Amino acid sequence: MKHWLYLAVLTCLTHTVWAKNDPDSVYLFSYATEKNNHHNGLHFAWSRDQEQWHPIGNEWGYLKSDYGRWGAEKRMFAPYLISGPDGNWHCVWGLNDKEHVFAHAASPDLIHWKRQSYPVMQAGSNVLQPVSWYDAAQQQYNIIYTTSDNKYYQTTTKDFTTYSPAAEVPASAYRHHTISVNLPSGKTSGQLHRVPWKVADQLIKTYEGKLYKMEQYSESTARDSARFAGISNLKATITIQPELAKPISDLLFGVFFEDINYAADGGLYAELIQNRDFEYALSDKEGRDQQWTHTHSWQLRGTQSTFTVDTTAPLHGNNRHYAVLDTKEPGAILSNTGFDGISVSKGEKYQFSLFSKGKGKLQVRLVGQDNAVLAQTTLSLNTPDWRQYKATLTAGSTTANAHLELLPLTKGGLDLDLISLFPAKTFRNRPNGLRPDLAQTIADIHPRFIRFPGGCVAHGDGLGNMYRWKNTLGPLETRKPQRNLWGYHQSAGLGYFEYFQYCEDIGAEPLPVVPAGVPCQNSGVGGGGQQGGIPMTEMDDYVQEVLDLVEYANGNVSTTWGKKRAAAGHPAPFHLKYIGIGNEDLITDVFEERFTMIYKAMQAKHPEITVIGTVGPFYEGTDYEEGWALAEKLKVPMVDEHYYETSGWFINNQDFYDKYDRSRSKVYLGEYAAHLPGAKVNLETALSEAIYLTGVERNGDIVSMTSYAPLLAKEGHTQWNPDLIYFNNTDIKLTTGYQVQKLFGNNAGNEYLPNTISLSTNKKTLNKRIAVSVVRDSKTKDVIIKLVNISPFSIPSTIDLGALNIAGKTGVMTTLQGDPSSRDAKPVSTNITVASTFNTGLPAYSFSIIRIKTM
Repeated sequence: MKHWLYLAVLTCLTHTVWAKNDPDSVYLFSYATEKNNHHNGLHFAWSRDQEQWHPIGNEWGYLKSDYGRWGAEKRMFAPYLISGPDGNWHCVWGLNDKEHVFAHAASPDLIHWKRQSYPVMQAGSNVLQPVSWYDAAQQQYNIIYTTSDNKYYQTTTKDFTTYSPAAEVPASAYRHHTISVNLPSGKTSGQLHRVPWKVADQLIKTYEGKLYKMEQYSESTARDSARFAGISNLKATITIQPELAKPISDLLFGVFFEDINYAADGGLYAELIQNRDFEYALSDKEGRDQQWTHTHSWQLRGTQSTFTVDTTAPLHGNNRHYAVLDTKEPGAILSNTGFDGISVSKGEKYQFSLFSKGKGKLQVRLVGQDNAVLAQTTLSLNTPDWRQYKATLTAGSTTANAHLELLPLTKGGLDLDLISLFPAKTFRNRPNGLRPDLAQTIADIHPRFIRFPGGCVAHGDGLGNMYRWKNTLGPLETRKPQRNLWGYHQSAGLGYFEYFQYCEDIGAEPLPVVPAGVPCQNSGVGGGGQQGGIPMTEMDDYVQEVLDLVEYANGNVSTTWGKKRAAAGHPAPFHLKYIGIGNEDLITDVFEERFTMIYKAMQAKHPEITVIGTVGPFYEGTDYEEGWALAEKLKVPMVDEHYYETSGWFINNQDFYDKYDRSRSKVYLGEYAAHLPGAKVNLETALSEAIYLTGVERNGDIVSMTSYAPLLAKEGHTQWNPDLIYFNNTDIKLTTGYQVQKLFGNNAGNEYLPNTISLSTNKKTLNKRIAVSVVRDSKTKDVIIKLVNISPFSIPSTIDLGALNIAGKTGVMTTLQGDPSSRDAKPVSTNITVASTFNTGLPAYSFSIIRIKTM
């Protein structure tokens, strides 16, 4: 902190000197480099004389490409920057050497960039090195690009929205003003501009501000001993002001379920057989795993039998692949290892089923270690058409590493499909149900809502991979499985009916998210993918698909989709009140057109449904700003914000929502998590989330919902860290972040009671580490006090409860505390009796909740 105080003073003094000697104008050089595989974006340098150049921000990226997948794409080649007559800077750049696309973005000040667009050019083999200039006579911008076969094409536009068809032009038409300058890092090509000094000055100040915030957000408890040296004898006084109480959302804490990290198949969905329908395919992993085929997880042992996969006469058109087991002499075994083994418990029943056609006897058995048979039965199969057979297996012993074996006992051919094994005991004993311990662990958070199915999974990798809710309904053999965007397979066994049923079972509001007619911003199918959208000629049908979801959830049994819900076993409606449209989308013209169409249709048909829009994947930047502007334009009632940040960010942004305009859209903080370097989580990150959530509660009149993400992660199969709940086939491993979510979920209120906290020190670095939130539950009348202390000091505290008139009442104090590096700290509760002036302590590195019974 001393370093930054010194820097602030130095900057102030330096600015005073510069103010007297600032040039009227300077040369500004715009450029990009090949560093980091072209990912670093648009840079600037300035000079008084074109001889001595000063890079701004050590090659800080003021504009970065959003096109395509993270890692492989989102690159910027040869950016070309011009100043337009409309008062904006316009930048065009190449994206890669494969596609017929270039990028454009505009900015009034080179700092705040508007939405990017990616116009598709039909002419030429690809699009390389686009350049642009303004033709005043024609009042249009000309863009010329070259191709890998050394041809040149020109397109024109008046607004960078509508473009003329590209036409071939001679090489001499390729007008550009690219120059080379000698920067301290070497000779570099780019464009030269003469600008007022304030343009360069604002670029410099923007970078300095970013540096300051980066330093601030890197704050961690590792340096607390030095940070708080010399502080002692701390005391705190907390006064509650119930006369200033205000209502807040009663849906503030929920969960978000996305099928990432094997959260569904192999996780919450209780199915024990992997690749039960032989629909795994190389394309699930885009060819990166040559073992990921239709036979994955299955193995034939023995001779005189063959095992193949066919599509000639499938069980259903949505599940085209099935197994063909041809036996010349009995003795072979077809086995399935499940998801890292099959966990069974002694005495428990397991429901086996399969579809078959053909004639013969088939022995079914569960086998443990050392080939010990744990359970077995024999099925007599005899039908020329597909038919389902069922049996119950009772495990004779407990093991985490069983496998399923199918033994043909007779000669001949058998066609097999949808080979399934479920524990008889699922959550609430639902058929096709959920793993009970995982489902209960989520329910224990007491979530007020569940967001589903994503996340990036919701809008998928390209148009063909969007999550279409209708594909997840009906008998399992009719559902349509598909590739999971996170690099594996979705069986669709945990579909929309199971989701709605689970919400009802645990008393959570359903919050489904449907694509906004565009795929995930990280798509890689069809080039960069995400710039495309459902063709407008097909959007009427897609809008109806979204409206049908509401009818499925809420319609009476006489409606088309209400009847389908009733046929599934639930004639009563699911009482859907919320729906999300889009997820972290790039806010492009393509997105806006489709989102607006869906939103207006929902308003007209279902004004009772609260629509939740999207404002991108970050708490700042183009998508955030453009998303909020669109929400304001359309009067969207709520928007979905996302941010994954360091623990220091959460500590230093407790006032994030204090400044939000209460007349604008409400906020759903749909995805967030704190982390340390290396995506590590521990008590420190959990406490930073807790202290941030006290600020969220304070702003519960504008923030309506929150949910941590991701929710689940199976050990050995994680694509994202950190996560809230880790698990394997037998164990559930709760993070400290889970403990915080559970404490907030079980101690929520719908009325906020303002408070003041006075510390015996004015040291800001310490003050921001202490936070208090007080809420009241109008149903129970309980008063709930939340206290967070992210400091190394145990602080004696006095809480003034006089205005509440609850002296002598009893309550429970629950405290989560420990070393900041602890990964397994657990809360401890004690019974208490409170007085008008209540003395307690704020333990070092702790989150405490005092719940007082007032009735």
